[in-house]
Amino acid sequence: MVSWVGTALVRADLIEPERARRTTDLAWPRIVTGLARMSKNAADTAMVGLAVGTAAIAGVGFVAPYWGMAFALGGGLASGTIALVSQRYGADEPVGQPVRSSIVVVLGLTLPVAALFWFLPTQLLGLLSDNPRVVELGANYLRLMGLGVPFAGLNLIASRALVGADDAWTPMVVRAAGAVLNIAVNAALIFWLGYGVVGAAVGTVLANVAVTAAFIYGLTAGRLPGVGRLPITVDPLGTYVHGETTRQLVTIGTPLIGKNVAWRLGGFAMLWIVGLFGTTVVAAFVVAQRVRDLLNTPGWGFGLASSSLVGQELGTGDEDTAEAYGTEVIRFGVAVYFLLAAAVFVLADPIALAFVGDPASDALPIATLLVRATCVGIVFKGLSRTATGPLRASGDTRWPFYGQVLGYVVGLPLAYLGATTGLGLPGLVVAVVAVMVAPAAVSYYRFSTGRWKVIARNYRPATQPSD
Repeated sequence: MVSWVGTALVRADLIEPERARRTTDLAWPRIVTGLARMSKNAADTAMVGLAVGTAAIAGVGFVAPYWGMAFALGGGLASGTIALVSQRYGADEPVGQPVRSSIVVVLGLTLPVAALFWFLPTQLLGLLSDNPRVVELGANYLRLMGLGVPFAGLNLIASRALVGADDAWTPMVVRAAGAVLNIAVNAALIFWLGYGVVGAAVGTVLANVAVTAAFIYGLTAGRLPGVGRLPITVDPLGTYVHGETTRQLVTIGTPLIGKNVAWRLGGFAMLWIVGLFGTTVVAAFVVAQRVRDLLNTPGWGFGLASSSLVGQELGTGDEDTAEAYGTEVIRFGVAVYFLLAAAVFVLADPIALAFVGDPASDALPIATLLVRATCVGIVFKGLSRTATGPLRASGDTRWPFYGQVLGYVVGLPLAYLGATTGLGLPGLVVAVVAVMVAPAAVSYYRFSTGRWKVIARNYRPATQPSD
């Protein structure tokens, strides 16, 4: 589909052919990776729902924003990794130092989170629900999931480093294989051995450990069995603590960590508000969130492709071509999002049924409504993801954070009014859309000003330390 949309846009003279080809080559493997990972999350939800019931769906759903903290921290820091690696790679400079420094920082961020999840899972789930069964199931899931948090962070660093070096294929192979392993182990543990939510958590942790091991071997050896030679190699015996590189990583990554944390904290608040509607609405909302995650997978490809391609051009000082890549990737990505959202909007009822399982369930019509609201908002999410790509590549990462905060400033009151007044479900529906519209408006505005090109000059290879 990505290739077909790209061809149509080239024929309409909206994208230059070579830029469409390079974007497609980088984007589609990341989209496949995202689909595999989000399909795994959806499968977790569906499997525990079938095995345990709606309380398990709600419990796993309440864990989702906590587990997402690993990606909030790791993904934000990895934005600094891809910025520095892509600019160095574009200028034909060594990339080992940014990768090694990223490893140190991401472990420092994620190990305390892992400890928190292990020691206080019941208290954390109790903040979001007062249903004892939901809290029990969610806490059992969260405690074990915490063990996978540092590995998830390391996976993001390795993946972003390779994408920054024009290699989206290797992360796709490694992480998609991990997702398949995850689903297979989960199915065995949940249905065959009867471990329920604990089985789902164990499968996720084991898969993340396996993916981390594969990345470590590949980046240190410079090749990976079944993939071949990698574009970059990282010396494991090099310097890990380097002040200037760490400063640049933190400067670029902190606002995007803030953005991701705002997204997750807003998710906590939204789940708490949705809990006021009752367990049925919580289950329906979780279904819509899983569908949103699947629909959002093109953003993984287009956002990272934009960061890599824009960053490489910025590394050579060609700001005009960098802007052209940014503009055309936005067009490309939003077109793909629109087509996918339209298809899911039409098929919302059978999609919701696949999660709920029972056609007579009270959750089914609510899930269908929320899935359709998600389809409207996800087009704006696509604009946000693609517009953030050039900002991330240049180091201009504060504005995506501002946009994310604004989204919840608008959306949370609407959801709360729906839960506590006669506004009801329409308030939640509008909130679902609003939290995706506001970040899109802010990020695209910042991209359109061109200020990010000036900021990028502070991070070019000439200003960075040697490997």
